[in-house]
Amino acid sequence: MKDMAARYAALVAAGELTADPAQSAAVAALSDIEKQLEASPPRGSTLWRLFGKKPDPVRGLYMWGGVGRGKSMLMDLFFDSTHIHRKRRAHFHEFMLDVHARLREERKKEQGDPIPPVVAALADEARLLCFDEMVVNNMADAAIMSRLFTGLIEAGVTIITTSNRVPADLYKDGLNRQLFVPFIKLIEQRLDVMALNGPTDYRRERLAGAETWLVPNGPAATAALSQSFFRLTDYPPEDRAHVPSAEISLGGGRMLHVPKSLKGVAVFSFKRLCAEARGAADYLAIARSYHTVFLVGIPILGPQNRNEAARFVTLIDALYEYRVKLLASADAAPDDLYSEGDGKFEFDRTVSRLLEMQSDEYMALGHGSDASNEGPAGQMTDY
Repeated sequence: MKDMAARYAALVAAGELTADPAQSAAVAALSDIEKQLEASPPRGSTLWRLFGKKPDPVRGLYMWGGVGRGKSMLMDLFFDSTHIHRKRRAHFHEFMLDVHARLREERKKEQGDPIPPVVAALADEARLLCFDEMVVNNMADAAIMSRLFTGLIEAGVTIITTSNRVPADLYKDGLNRQLFVPFIKLIEQRLDVMALNGPTDYRRERLAGAETWLVPNGPAATAALSQSFFRLTDYPPEDRAHVPSAEISLGGGRMLHVPKSLKGVAVFSFKRLCAEARGAADYLAIARSYHTVFLVGIPILGPQNRNEAARFVTLIDALYEYRVKLLASADAAPDDLYSEGDGKFEFDRTVSRLLEMQSDEYMALGHGSDASNEGPAGQMTDY
């Protein structure tokens, strides 16, 4: 089994990755963490007890930088290469939803502070936590993150995370930000902070020249979108029958099947997202989980499709709020999708957003950037 450094070098040698000094520095840091984790005794083991005290936790890493610099790719490579038991890789938002659900259950027990037992349970489940796209956009998360992550690190959990923002800019201008400042100090003191800001945006490079809105629906549009998907995800086209799928939580025990889900990229049909009864919470869950969405089969809409048009407006609002990249096939250009019917005024705003989402300026934005610090999903919680 190859370690991370060897696997990265093999990918560069095979031409699947381009040699990048910033990435190479991150690989060196992650490889060092990998070796320390594999050499350190796990919590509760015989060797762990022989120390007579808790061993110092392996220091984690916070990788930040512009979109498309390879942060998520490197973290995935690290996670797959690190051969330890009890490790977990999660999208940061989904992890925090899990934390809040556990806190609610602890509060029902009425046994005092709910955070310590949640920390203990999480530490028992994983000694390595890897988070993709750390972004804080509601006060419920901001209020508890310092205590939560201090507890996890003290319990011996190693944290690896990626973000589009330098730590000092997390939850910038957020409500009651003073509650969040201790978390920033925690990151700066207990994790190594590394910038991945090389000159190349590999994600945009792979989409260079690709159309993002293809008309009309049909074999040609499908083929073009398919090519963009495989270029963006580095997945071999000859193995198209085995592209991974996923199930994402919509809250309340509801799940959404994602037919193709790989490296932060999802593929959906218009019918699945807009012809079925869905609301803003569903679309926000998608927007938080994926940096790029492929939407196929968008039809021309009329008065008889007012519900589908309204859902499409809500979907685009959610994707736009989280700066999700959209590649789509449709039977008409955005201006001609919905020419009459209830909600035409609201749809005109969606047309404007769709046009902006095709611009180079929008494509250069990081996932989640400039999203509201107290958006629709924000909840006020006091712990």
